[in-house]
Amino acid sequence: MKKPELLIPASSLEVLKTAVVFGADAVYIGGEAFGLRAKAKNFSLEEMKEGIAFAHERGAKVYVTANILAHNRDLEGIRAYFSELREVHPDALIIADPGVFMLAKEICPEIERHISTQANNTNYLTCRFWKEQGAKRVVSARELSMEELRELRANIPEDLEIETFIHGAMCISYSGRCLLSNYFTGRDANQGACTHPCRWKYAVVEETRPGEYFPVYENERGSYIFNSKDLCMIEHIPELLESGIDSFKIEGRMKTALYVATVARTYRKAIDDCLESQELYQRNMSWYQEQIAGCTYREFTTGFFYGKPDENSQIYGSNTYVKGYTYLGIVNGPDERGYCQIEQRNKFSVGDEIEIMKPDGKNVLVKVEALLDEEGNPMESAPHPKQKLFVKLSKEAETYDILRKKEDGVTA
Repeated sequence: MKKPELLIPASSLEVLKTAVVFGADAVYIGGEAFGLRAKAKNFSLEEMKEGIAFAHERGAKVYVTANILAHNRDLEGIRAYFSELREVHPDALIIADPGVFMLAKEICPEIERHISTQANNTNYLTCRFWKEQGAKRVVSARELSMEELRELRANIPEDLEIETFIHGAMCISYSGRCLLSNYFTGRDANQGACTHPCRWKYAVVEETRPGEYFPVYENERGSYIFNSKDLCMIEHIPELLESGIDSFKIEGRMKTALYVATVARTYRKAIDDCLESQELYQRNMSWYQEQIAGCTYREFTTGFFYGKPDENSQIYGSNTYVKGYTYLGIVNGPDERGYCQIEQRNKFSVGDEIEIMKPDGKNVLVKVEALLDEEGNPMESAPHPKQKLFVKLSKEAETYDILRKKEDGVTA
């Protein structure tokens, strides 16, 4: 079995660096336009340059999304954008639209072109078509089973890579091509502005009685009839390896550094353990499960890998995440006084027990002994997000370690 690429999402430069340090072989990011996560912070060209340099220094790759379904009004902007990307040198562009693909081929042919899942890549003839156009990789539709993926691999050229989602949020619509957001709010999911109406609560209206709304009860909160569980394949790494997939893709370009670090570190270890021996992989299964449960998630499903999802793949009673840990910040330091600097993300206080999450898989329980603000003034707690702080812990933390606090039974 060949070693697959572990491909991790990043919403910002900080998260990109976290993904690389915590085990990503490659990271996919969006620029400030033409990707499908317009609400994400995304990257300026300068941030892209810095992120790509950081990744390349550590042997990782960076792919840039340009996977909107383009309208005529978009084309000149995309042409200019691809000209700028030539100077930034990403390792690949992720594209869904044939017209956008042709622009990339014309303007920056030296950059690999990967075909987004938005292009509905469900059969091997489609994959062969994209290969003939010059694509290096095809991202398979989420609707494919494990058997279909194996058949895909057997019927396409060896040098055409397959990338497959193995973890993260599932869309209610076919390969993410959703019209609900556009219909309800005028914000087009296929242009990167999805409002996620699949997470909303709905009622029923009978045709001859307009204005009379009949609630769909699952519990006292109502029913979230489109709300899918999240995909998780951590228990099925051997089958994924045997299928011939070249890149294991994690969903989540809107997620925090804590989420990215947790998923990257866990899948990195699971893949490496399984390649060493399946006995080692099975022996460490409870650790993988425990770590993944520390992410924010909506319960788990295996999606389409083992058959079509049924009613058990939905969550009808709630649209909230399960939250195992609260993200406190990324460590920069320590300094000569023994304090590490962080940009704080959530509240914590002197005396709290928190965890240092390390890239090598260790989680170190520590006590917060002291807090200073940016000017060096003592503080008892850190209530303001994005405040720069100096933290003294009972054990030393290193640069790029993540600080988190366990939250039992919390939903977000």
